[in-house]
Amino acid sequence: ESIRMQKNLSHRWIRLGFGVTLFISALTGFAQMPIFKRYYIADLPGLGWLAQFYTTYWLHYVSAIALIAVSAYLATDYLLQHRKTARLTLFGTIRGAMLVFILATGALLVYRNLPGYRFPPLMVVALNFSHLGMVVLFLITSLAARLAKQPWIVAATHRSS
Repeated sequence: ESIRMQKNLSHRWIRLGFGVTLFISALTGFAQMPIFKRYYIADLPGLGWLAQFYTTYWLHYVSAIALIAVSAYLATDYLLQHRKTARLTLFGTIRGAMLVFILATGALLVYRNLPGYRFPPLMVVALNFSHLGMVVLFLITSLAARLAKQPWIVAATHRSS
């Protein structure tokens, strides 16, 4: 029983970590545009850091690393321990695919920022818009899943042939 309680407690911490890193990644990603300064949100007390490009830039990178780590942990945990006892829901599959796309386009954008590496301008625009667009779709889909009470995984139902 105590092992189960520990697992539930660690699962809550992982879920909280995923939510926090997702929030920070989205917030700092939007701050790169620079909408917080343009719409005077950064003028509110305590939010001035949202208008500081390099602060949000590095926070975005650090939170993206944390998001990759938490996502990798959850995917590995599912594949190694829960694949036979649980299945991804439709919303879980959709969100998982979106998250992979977000992480892949983000990795390409990081690569583009390395010294000496250049992509054609049209590709950079396509990467930026696809990354941003998928983040927005992911957030909308996640909100819809939350409102519909659709988790990422559910207990597997075994069908006999």
